[in-house]
Amino acid sequence: MKTKILLLAAMTFTLVGFSQKSELKDAEKAMKDGDSMAAKTTLDGISGMISGADEKTQSQYHFLRGKAYADLAKKGDATAFDEAISSFKKVKELEAQGAKTKFSDETDQHMASITADLVNAAVDDNNEKKFKEAAEKLYLSYKLSPQDTSYLYYAASSAVNGGHYEEALTYYNELKDVGYDGSGIVFKATNAETGEVEIMEKTQRDLMVKSGAYKDPAEEKTPSKRAEIVKNMALIYSQLGQDDKAKSAFADARASNPDDVNLILNEANLYYKLGDKDKFKVLMAEAASVAPDNPDLHYNIGVINMEQGNIEDARASYKRALEINPGYVNATLNLSTTYVNEGNGLIDEMNGLGNSRADIARYDELKQNKDDLFLVGAKILEDALKTNPDNQGILTQLKNIYGALGDNDNFMRIKKLLGE
Repeated sequence: MKTKILLLAAMTFTLVGFSQKSELKDAEKAMKDGDSMAAKTTLDGISGMISGADEKTQSQYHFLRGKAYADLAKKGDATAFDEAISSFKKVKELEAQGAKTKFSDETDQHMASITADLVNAAVDDNNEKKFKEAAEKLYLSYKLSPQDTSYLYYAASSAVNGGHYEEALTYYNELKDVGYDGSGIVFKATNAETGEVEIMEKTQRDLMVKSGAYKDPAEEKTPSKRAEIVKNMALIYSQLGQDDKAKSAFADARASNPDDVNLILNEANLYYKLGDKDKFKVLMAEAASVAPDNPDLHYNIGVINMEQGNIEDARASYKRALEINPGYVNATLNLSTTYVNEGNGLIDEMNGLGNSRADIARYDELKQNKDDLFLVGAKILEDALKTNPDNQGILTQLKNIYGALGDNDNFMRIKKLLGE
């Protein structure tokens, strides 16, 4: 009796084996016919019994499943990428365990193709502002091809663009862990026919130069991205309110790139937000010493001081920006605004005065001071108008000042210049 039961069991196993082979043939035929969905359905039908099959059958199953899902992903089903990768990795695992498989080389080709498809899909996602999806695809590309660490870098960039800061931090920390540098060499040559400089792979560049189609080969080293990564991490920590981590990240970033003016300004802003005005002023002074002839820097220092109510410091910065670049319109407008704002600051006291002789005298004094400040602001703009006669910003601000002063003649003159 035991012999019969064993024989029955053996026959059942054989039937299952035949069923698997039949289903795999059907799936393979469906793939050849371009019907990846039919292949997927067929393979799903035997998924529960495939673990008991021999290694060769398992390898064939996962290879076909990988192909089916890869095709579905290429046709627009982004969720299929993960399944395709999982199946192809299973083929590689079986091979590593000693399975004699004929699918290894093709699997490598398909995985390389998936990587390219993922990157292309990520580019499309970024163009459509689907930054989270783009970041996830680029991260998958990196996992498929770990030697291509630039995919991880671009995954972090996409996450930042979409405001997905915690995901970006995860990617940036992984970049730090793998020692990502990001520097490299760009190979260029000039197209002999068009005269345009083009970038290409080194081997291709050298061949094209030898052929005579290109000339003037050149190599350009791209800078390291380490400082940028640490700087972005610091800014993200600050954005998330993790100020201690932000301070530490800024310290790392400054150590890597001590002369990065924007980095100094961002660190200064952090300390200003934390209420440490002494540290803020030290950093602002450091920024000015690093780039003393940068008008944009002095303008930005002026803006920050203006926001803090440090009017004299703001004026000094705007004036320095204008010394370097006399045509800096925004610095001119803001310098004028400091005087208008100071004048406006007197209005509350004026409005709070009574009708006594002393109050009336004080009112007249304050009004004169206000008007004098407004006139200084107007003169700054009138001087700028000589070299920028059609600037709408300057004209509009001048009109508003003359209107507030009650100077109707100048008010109407400026309105005419504005075409109103």
